[in-house]
Amino acid sequence: MNALRDILSQGVQMLLVLLLAPLLTGFVRKVKARLLRRRGPPVLQPYRDLVRLMRKDVVLADNASWLFRVIPYLMFAGTWVAATLVPTFGNGLLFSWTADLIAIIALLGSARFFQALAGMDVGTAFGGIGSSREVMIASLAEPAILITVFSIAMIAGSTQLSNVAEFMGSDAVGLRVSLGMAFVALTIVALAENARIPVDNPATHLELTMVHEAMVLEYSGRHLALVDLSSQLKLLLYVSLIACVFVPWGTATADASVAPLVRGALLYLGKLAVLGFLLALFETSIAKMRVFRIPEFLGAALMLALLATLLRFVSGSL
Repeated sequence: MNALRDILSQGVQMLLVLLLAPLLTGFVRKVKARLLRRRGPPVLQPYRDLVRLMRKDVVLADNASWLFRVIPYLMFAGTWVAATLVPTFGNGLLFSWTADLIAIIALLGSARFFQALAGMDVGTAFGGIGSSREVMIASLAEPAILITVFSIAMIAGSTQLSNVAEFMGSDAVGLRVSLGMAFVALTIVALAENARIPVDNPATHLELTMVHEAMVLEYSGRHLALVDLSSQLKLLLYVSLIACVFVPWGTATADASVAPLVRGALLYLGKLAVLGFLLALFETSIAKMRVFRIPEFLGAALMLALLATLLRFVSGSL
């Protein structure tokens, strides 16, 4: 009976992240439009876009290799698995033993590597520019998030997300300066990794500044649908990761019954709504920065993560 419940819980987790990813993207777009006094697209518009793209034929460039056709599936699989490993409504799910922060970063890094390859595969100028900018951002973002993970692991005593969430939800954590620095560093990295303002603007195709969109310009049909869904899953992953590590309250325990799991799911939806609103508010409050200033922006995240780790070494209570 317990095995059946664990399988069902894990299945719900996998479907939940897949279904909520477009909804979160549509919600952020809607809130941004309302904050700018526009009506904006419907919240369910990302679902319609995915269905429309799935129905369209795929148009491939003459010089596209087999790698260009396979990469959307690899990106989607890697990002979906990584998003599934982040606890949402409950800890201790069936695959929680694999929910290691470093493993999740490795899966996301693999998906980014394949995306950069796809940008260069067709040999267009936009694809090359987008891939070079993506790799430049990754060279700064990945060290920052790795050091942030180390600082969180030193505080929680584990890199397993279930253990981290349980520790952060207990009274033992308290107020820590290092934890605040790690939160700011992770937020900056999340903005850069998801091509959000001020690093990139997912709503425009300005060739002088775009990063993510430049790499996927040649994709169409179901391939573009998978790439878009991967980006939406990645945004949901980072929002869920911030909620899991820094707002873990209300998450059901490993041996919880159905009622705590349902309560945890409702609280998770509330966390997504709050964090999505804050993301939309932040993006409407600032402007996109120049590409040459992105290293300074990510350098701040790297320094904050280093300071959080050093502070943890110097004083365990901070």
